[in-house]
Amino acid sequence: MNSVTVDFEQKNGKVKPMHAVNNGPVYKFYPDQRITNLGAYRDAGIPYARTHDASFYANYGGEHTVDIHALFPDFDGDPYDSASYDFCLTDEYLKVIDMGGAKTFYRLGSKIEHWPKKYGTLPPKDFKKWAVICEQIIRHYTEGWADGFHFGIEYWEIWNEPDLDADDSRHKRCWGGTKKEFFEFYDVAARHLKCCFPHLKIGGPAIAGDTDWMKEFLVRLSAPLDFFSWHRYADDPQKVIQSVCKIKGILDECGYSHVESILNEWNFVKGFDGDDWIYSLKSEKSMKGAAFSAAVMCACQNAPVDMLMYYDARPCVMNGLFSTDFVNECLKGYYPFKMFNTLYRLGEAAVVTSDHRDIYAAAASNGEEAAVMLAHFSMDENAAARPVAVELSGFFAKDGVTAQVFLLDEANDMAPIREEIFRAEAFAPILTLANESCCLIKLKKLQATADSIGACAAE
Repeated sequence: MNSVTVDFEQKNGKVKPMHAVNNGPVYKFYPDQRITNLGAYRDAGIPYARTHDASFYANYGGEHTVDIHALFPDFDGDPYDSASYDFCLTDEYLKVIDMGGAKTFYRLGSKIEHWPKKYGTLPPKDFKKWAVICEQIIRHYTEGWADGFHFGIEYWEIWNEPDLDADDSRHKRCWGGTKKEFFEFYDVAARHLKCCFPHLKIGGPAIAGDTDWMKEFLVRLSAPLDFFSWHRYADDPQKVIQSVCKIKGILDECGYSHVESILNEWNFVKGFDGDDWIYSLKSEKSMKGAAFSAAVMCACQNAPVDMLMYYDARPCVMNGLFSTDFVNECLKGYYPFKMFNTLYRLGEAAVVTSDHRDIYAAAASNGEEAAVMLAHFSMDENAAARPVAVELSGFFAKDGVTAQVFLLDEANDMAPIREEIFRAEAFAPILTLANESCCLIKLKKLQATADSIGACAAE
């Protein structure tokens, strides 16, 4: 029998936002043909929604949304004149994110462009002017400029995956210039924005994963850096953790140990070509993808990374949370986010250990309530179910502790399957976890009621 050990007396910092996502809920302010997932999105407690690739989706506003060349369509215009901007549909989209209970994590730049002609991914012809345009966009959404808003948008990310294609590539999907040009561009933009908004977090550049590129970027960087964002797709949670540790090691080595490490694109991907890509997309929308997500969130809670942002909550082939057409229908991959939110709301993480590489766990408590999230994910699809003793200590009440178990597997959608009361100072519920399954154990201290105390006194 395998074991997971949780000691609630050993604190392990705050529960981190491991259940953030790319993009917000779907909602139309006009009721005709409205199909929405706003309620489910809110119930999952998504803490942050990154706006990258929002402009692919028509119901967010499509090509008129989020990207800098959409908000400022004529680069020769006056960046200080509100008439130069088209904020309308992005305003609505960010209001929907706010209605969904998430905070916006705004990506400044453009969506990825897979087609032969490029529009928003070409280097701006004036780097400083581009920075001023971004400044005014930030003022619109945080200071009310141009009939704007006072959203508490803290994170502003400069660009996306500038390392995706080499300088000599004929098909540059995210940054149309050279590496050297990007380094100069980033310095100009970040320095200007941080000078204008010292209280906000300015960072990026959301690298695709080239760590040699990362090292050169950090060595050459002269602008402030509040967070470093990066991407990792994999078919094994252990590969994600290896990347987490490698990225953190490079940040430390280059003198950026104080900088937040944010993995803001991740999902189950076996490969990006041919049959592997089709297998990946099918897996993301299945119980396999759900178990992978749960395992990654649990593992990263206990690893040196500050935030995860799943790609993607936008209705698309890589969305494992919601049905693509009927977005009000939750897929298996929705429930790990809801499970992890239970830990996030409790606040204080506990020390957790697992004696098997395929059993992942995280736990949290607020003193009166606690929870443990577990996932069994093996790359061997025929892996046997594993009995697991969940050894719990440091969470005791003289009147007992209730333990409710909720299961996510092929047959259950976070369904309650068991409830027990424990009165010992340490106890160990035994669960059998099939491969590609997850569960949540909710714990609550019992208190004797006034009636029961009176009855005891009378006896």
